[in-house]
Formats: sequence, structure tokens, C-alpha cells
Amino acid sequence: MSLPEYWFLAVAVLFAGYFFLEGFDFGVGALLPVLGRDETDRRVMINTIGPVWDANETWLIVAGAAMFAAFPEWYATLFSGFYLPLLLILLALIGRGVAFEYRGKVDSAAWRRRWDVAIVVGSVLPSVLWGVAFANIVRGVPIDADANFTGTLLTLLNPYGLLGGLVTFTLFLTHGAVFLSLKTHGDIRERARALAWRIGLVAAVLAVAFLAWTTLAFGSTASGLVSVAAALAFVLALGAVVTARERAAFALTGTTILLAVASLFVALFPDVMPSTTDPAYSLTIENASSTTYTLTIMSWVTLVMLPVVLAYQGWTYWVFRARVGRDAIPPAAQLPAAPASLLPTQGRGGRWALRSGADPRP
Repeated sequence: MSLPEYWFLAVAVLFAGYFFLEGFDFGVGALLPVLGRDETDRRVMINTIGPVWDANETWLIVAGAAMFAAFPEWYATLFSGFYLPLLLILLALIGRGVAFEYRGKVDSAAWRRRWDVAIVVGSVLPSVLWGVAFANIVRGVPIDADANFTGTLLTLLNPYGLLGGLVTFTLFLTHGAVFLSLKTHGDIRERARALAWRIGLVAAVLAVAFLAWTTLAFGSTASGLVSVAAALAFVLALGAVVTARERAAFALTGTTILLAVASLFVALFPDVMPSTTDPAYSLTIENASSTTYTLTIMSWVTLVMLPVVLAYQGWTYWVFRARVGRDAIPPAAQLPAAPASLLPTQGRGGRWALRSGADPRP
């Protein structure tokens, strides 16, 4: 395997890991108004992903950095041509992250509702747009001889791309519902498992249609076999949901996502971004990669740092492996409000001070 091929595989693994981990984050966030019947339910749901959501997002950062360093031409064309969708994803992720941190800062139902909207939007929008983006990468986009994207936003909103968005959205919803059934106990666990089955049936139909379309129009025999394996894993996942085997169901929905991403990258190989203008203008592993020296340095750094990152994230999941339930959440009415003596007041000169009489601070 050449270094460009190795890094193509590395980028595929990073994105697959990101969708596996962030997929259930997105699913939980999108289901907040569906399964969260009251504030206690919503706090239970958020607590299931609270310790891990930010670490899951680092996979996207590393994947983007790897693409930038290993395939600068691919990175430049992708991020210029897909600028608006990727910007919307970024803004949604920022709003979602801020919402997780701020929704509990004020003891106000209206305050929490506003941040809950940010969580839902920040989960639904990326779930759909990532599917649209990767579907178009596999399908191909108009690229000229200078590797410039010559289409528009409407170019990306084609039937195949939109179907890809629906597939990722429903898969992430199913993955998130299964994760909730694995991480909670009581009534919310039962409702999450029932919902996972219903959404899973919709996701199965959409996924089969999308993977069949991919294989017939853009794929190969190898990508078709991987697609069949993904479909089989999802069928087994739904069976595990019915029989209340949450661990097996979560492992299988995760396997489905990993195999689905793998099928897209197998269908894409050896291109990294096909051109619908002229196949000669397509970006490939070879013409879009960095120099051998750059790829060699990156490989050594990865061999040293990757085990450390994986060990830390695995430790985090182990520490927070316990189930969460309503019994561990104090009633919303018992949420402590900030003491009046600690609330900031604005004094002379626009400076802020604590009502307790502490020295003023800028």
C-alpha cells in the first residue's frame, strides 16, 4: 500500500469513527423533544452524552486536519465548493456545544427551551448535511481543469444527495435511540427502544435504496459487498432491539454506520472527488496528495499519538459507563439559583462588582 493509499484509508477510518460516535450524539439531541416529556427526562438524555460529546467531535477535527495535510487539493476543492453546507454544519455544532454548557446556567424554563432548540437544530442539521455532502462526493460534482468547483448550492441538492441526507438522519436517530436504551433505565429506556424499532424500519428502507443506487450507479463489486454487509448488520440490529439486547443493538447499529461509510469510500476509490464536467479533471489519490516526505512525517506522528488518544477516550467511556435514570436527577424546582449576593451589578465607570462587596473587576 502506497502512502497516499494509506492516508486515504486513514481519512476513511477517521470519518467512520466520527459518524459512529457523533452519530448517537446527534440522535440523542434530535430526539430531545420526542422522548423528553419533561425537564427531568431531557436532563437524563443530555446526561447520557454530557461526558463524551466534545471528545467525539475531535474525530471530525482530526479527519479535517488529516485531509488538509495529506490531500490539500481535495481539501481545497471540497471546502470551497461545499462552503455553505460546511459553514452551516460548523455553526450548528457551535450552537449545540454552547447549548450543552449554558442550558442549566439559569433556573428558567424559557431559558432552557431556547437552548433546547439550539441542541435540536445543532443535531438535525449536521445529520442531514453530512449525508448530502458525502453523497455528492461519491456522485461527483462539476470541477474544472484547475480543480475549482463550478456548481452552486442547488447542484448539491440533487435527489441522490437528498436521499443520502435522509439516510444519515434516520440512521443517527436509530443509533441515538438505541444508545438511550443502553444508557438509561426506567420508562425512558422502554420508550427509546420502542422508538428505535419504528425509526429503524424507515431507516432500513431508505438505506437499502441509497446503497443500491450507489452500487449500481457509482460503485463496484467490492462496494456492493460492503453495502450488503451493512444492510445485514442493520437487520440484525433491529432484531436485537426487538429482543431488548441493547448492547448488541448498539454494536450493530454502529457497525452499520461503519460499513456504510466504508462502502462510500470503496465506491469512491481511487478518486477522492470525481468531476462530472470531465473525468480527466477528477481529483485522485495520486494527483491530490501531498509529498512523500509530508506523508511520512504524518505517519510517524500518528503512530505515536493515536494510541494515546484512543486510550484516553476509551477510559472516558469506561468511567461514565453507568446507566442514568430519573432517580439520579433532582427535580427542576430544586435547581439552585445563583445567590443574590453573588449576582454581578454594574457600578460606576462600567465596572462590575459582586454584591457581596468584593473588589470590582473589569
